[in-house]
Amino acid sequence: MERESLEMDVVFVGAGPANLSGALHLARLVKEYNEAVAAGRREGKSLGEIEIGVIEKGASVGAHILSGAVMDPRALKELIPDFVEQGVPLEAPVKEDYFLYLTKTRAIRSPITPPPLKNHGYYIVSLNKLTAWLGEQCEAAGVNIFPEFPGAEMLYDERDCVVGVRTGDKGIDKEGKPKANFEPGVDLLAKVTVLGEGPRGSLTKQLSERLNLNEGREPQVYSIGVKELWELPDDRYPAGRVTHTLGFPSDAQTYGGGWIYGLPNRILNLGYVTGLDYRDPLLDPHAEFQRFKQHPFVAHLLEGGKLLRYGAKTIAAGGYHAMPQLYADGVLLVGDCASFLNPQRIKGIHTAIKSGMLAAEAIFEALVAGDYSERQLQRYEELVKASWVMPELRKVRNFHASFRHGRWLGLANAGLQFITGGRSWGLFDRTSTEPGHVAMRKLADYGYKGDALEQRYNGLRFDGKLTFNKLTDVYHAAVGHDEDQPAHLHVLDTNICSTRCAEEYGNPCQRFCPAAVYEMVEDSAGGRRRLQINFSNCVHCKTCDIMDPYQIINWVTPEGGGGPDYKNM
Repeated sequence: MERESLEMDVVFVGAGPANLSGALHLARLVKEYNEAVAAGRREGKSLGEIEIGVIEKGASVGAHILSGAVMDPRALKELIPDFVEQGVPLEAPVKEDYFLYLTKTRAIRSPITPPPLKNHGYYIVSLNKLTAWLGEQCEAAGVNIFPEFPGAEMLYDERDCVVGVRTGDKGIDKEGKPKANFEPGVDLLAKVTVLGEGPRGSLTKQLSERLNLNEGREPQVYSIGVKELWELPDDRYPAGRVTHTLGFPSDAQTYGGGWIYGLPNRILNLGYVTGLDYRDPLLDPHAEFQRFKQHPFVAHLLEGGKLLRYGAKTIAAGGYHAMPQLYADGVLLVGDCASFLNPQRIKGIHTAIKSGMLAAEAIFEALVAGDYSERQLQRYEELVKASWVMPELRKVRNFHASFRHGRWLGLANAGLQFITGGRSWGLFDRTSTEPGHVAMRKLADYGYKGDALEQRYNGLRFDGKLTFNKLTDVYHAAVGHDEDQPAHLHVLDTNICSTRCAEEYGNPCQRFCPAAVYEMVEDSAGGRRRLQINFSNCVHCKTCDIMDPYQIINWVTPEGGGGPDYKNM
């Protein structure tokens, strides 16, 4: 197959806050340098016109960006000091902080807000709007942005140096044959490729395995956030109020917590985070969120309201110990795919933006030196270590690991870390040596007997007013995929689904997926049930790639432009 090749200087894969900030900062550094050289204020040779490109698998910048976001503006101030005057979209400054412990029937407000949950000076934002705005700033600075171009494959030379990325083919039918509108993917050749794909990025996964970027690091651990936007009938919850919850509906062995943020125009942003290292094979993160809404405090808050939007996203919560090698020949990692999220504060926008800026500074130095080797790009790691990012992540390096033995020991140990600067009891001094899916127990080992599949959520009903089934919620995510294309969810051995997985775990893919993608149906030929993949429902959260106990699900990019459309999320 003949493919078009397009030569660029730098290609950023993924139009998230890290890459957009990096592309914008790099464009400015190059412009300032060229002007200084031309004016004689700096020695050296002009870099000339540097071609910077950002590719994005969504239909537009921000379409796949989801976060229940309270933003620490520290990094944005460094990128754009007058960001408020420049018109960055901010929903509301944080005015009030509440921390609640939920029992089954009560909401107990803590008299003291834990320091990590104090948000004075921060802003509630729509990350969807913020990235769209950053995309506009990039284009104004001369950066080329290509939506509907998923990164499908890394390109290497004979020495395993990254030389670019191949975008996905378009116009392939579900049998794998070209359609009338077939367009082969483009080979984008670059001196430096920057991966900012978010948690569990498909290219990052390929690259890390090929170049052993995770060697000597702890396995990444993840959580999933399931979220809805509601319109309230009155001003019962003011804009700028932030509430975080602990307790119900999570059991004491499962990491989890909720959030409720007040936005202008009586809009409520609420969701629930579940750690993807849970033990119960019947746990369903979407169902946990629906139960969260059934708590009397939350149900009363939503009474008379209207569901507007839905979404789900994974969170890379491993932090400092799980951070991979950030560089290799011709490539850098930024943002969530490089484990820059602060797991204690559950905040990653500020560290993502800063990581993108530091990557831009390292790339700029490489452009001036004309050297894109691993040795030169190691400068990125040096800049990260010298910045405020690394001390922040190091102080919370053991936070998620604190909860490996349950909520109460976790809270005690997390509190101890404030005194010790991140050190903790020897039992918790490192993150888990196992990836999250290994923590899931088999049905029999967890204590389920007989027909167990309805036991955990036997009382949960979807009334269509307060609680919603997955298909209804997926509709509110505005998900769209051309169904006449190959499934982008590759199950390497479906026989396992019908046999071992059914018997040992009860096919947990039907539960951990928040979008009803996986379904076990009766086989028309008789015998065991078979797996049916409803890939058109996929919200691109990557939970299946993370949590499958046999690790036989491989998430790859679908045709560009497909997936959710997270407007105002």
